[in-house]
Amino acid sequence: MNIENLFPLDPNVKVRTRFAPSPTGYLHVGGARTALYSWLYAKHNQGEFVLRIEDTDLERSTPEATAAILEGMEWLNLAWEHGPYFQTKRFDRYNQVIDQMLEAGTAYRCYCSKERLDEVRAAQEANKEKARYDRHCLNDHNHSPDEPHVVRFKNPQEGSVVFDDAVRGRIEISNSELDDLIIRRTDGSPTYNFCVVVDDWDMGITHVVRGEDHINNTPRQINILKALGAPIPTYAHVSMINGDDGQKLSKRHGAVSVMQYRDEGYLPEALINYLVRLGWGHGDQEIFSREEMIELFDIHSVSKSASAFNTEKLQWLNQHYMRSLPVEQVAKYLEWHMRDQNIDFSNGVNLTEIIPVLSERAKTLKELASQSRYFYEEFDAYDEKAAAKNFKAEAVAPLAKLLEKLTALSDWTVENIHDAMNQTAAELEIGMGKVGMPFRLAVTGSGQSPSMDITAKLVGKERTLARLEKAIKFIQAQA
Repeated sequence: MNIENLFPLDPNVKVRTRFAPSPTGYLHVGGARTALYSWLYAKHNQGEFVLRIEDTDLERSTPEATAAILEGMEWLNLAWEHGPYFQTKRFDRYNQVIDQMLEAGTAYRCYCSKERLDEVRAAQEANKEKARYDRHCLNDHNHSPDEPHVVRFKNPQEGSVVFDDAVRGRIEISNSELDDLIIRRTDGSPTYNFCVVVDDWDMGITHVVRGEDHINNTPRQINILKALGAPIPTYAHVSMINGDDGQKLSKRHGAVSVMQYRDEGYLPEALINYLVRLGWGHGDQEIFSREEMIELFDIHSVSKSASAFNTEKLQWLNQHYMRSLPVEQVAKYLEWHMRDQNIDFSNGVNLTEIIPVLSERAKTLKELASQSRYFYEEFDAYDEKAAAKNFKAEAVAPLAKLLEKLTALSDWTVENIHDAMNQTAAELEIGMGKVGMPFRLAVTGSGQSPSMDITAKLVGKERTLARLEKAIKFIQAQA
């Protein structure tokens, strides 16, 4: 069968993989992991990665979902060499192949009514037979092609489809289990299973990495490829992801959309590192740079078992990357959260300075942004519990003494601020906590913060002194 050279294929490319989501919703975690495995396998083998949008479901596919998928792929930095291609723009190509199959006798027109098909199915079920089309129209030529009809693939009736799945090993399905699949509907639109086959053929896909829910589609697609005289890709079906509770991951587990993880404050590097370990590993190693993933990844090492999502593990990884990535890189992602929380960070300490300080306590960028407010904004109230404990009348003396010493500083450094705190405690003969805790509450409004010498240094002298004065007045007013 002739093939149009729609995708000029480079003979030097030995591996070409694809990610082919349906734009009926966001890019979910399972899809993102499939995309990652497919991308890594291509990169590991110096191959190419294709992005294809399978939008043949015209009722459920939306431009918003397509945009969400592309945004998710770009945020994860899973770049593609070819695409995105859209199946709805290739209907002419699919119908051209179907017409050639009709001529070749590997497909046939079916004029059966829904009522007849229902009767056949009911009779088969009554006889405890497998429900499948009875080929009534295979040799029925007493119809005009203008009459309403579907086109069916003439599936082989003998033998089996055998393929070596890169994840699950050898799989064999008897052809007697397979139906004569409809490949073109009455309205002239081609069906999903057929479009996939033509796409993988035209695009030179050598390895199909996809979810285990597609295993039943694979033998049907292999038979169509054989009928077209097309090469058969290697298939790799990865297992599902379960939630923390062992049930299939779904909305009830919280964030399942990739961009929702962005919104919750996770770095793409953390999510990628976490996803790659959901079913694949290299010894006991937990932290993988992207370069290490590409070097070490092998699709044949992916587990057959379902993986369990662990949010605590993801948070641990996220905190690791918040602390270990170049601070300028983290700051770019943090900016989004600062704007999302309406924090004006244009005046004040640079984000690159607060990240190393706050990432010791924050597990997400969302938390980090929230905890950074006192560096940029004044606050109207103090934490009630902390104030009840640390803003008693006796706190005025250490705060006043500290205010005096900090006002006298000509060089606003961490060391000098620390010395002022020590001197205050020594001169008043009190413990450091009697100085540090009221100081913390006065400057941050909270009972928790990083070390106060560093915190005050970043808040700045003018703001620190003003907040100390405000705290002293607040305590005196309470008394």
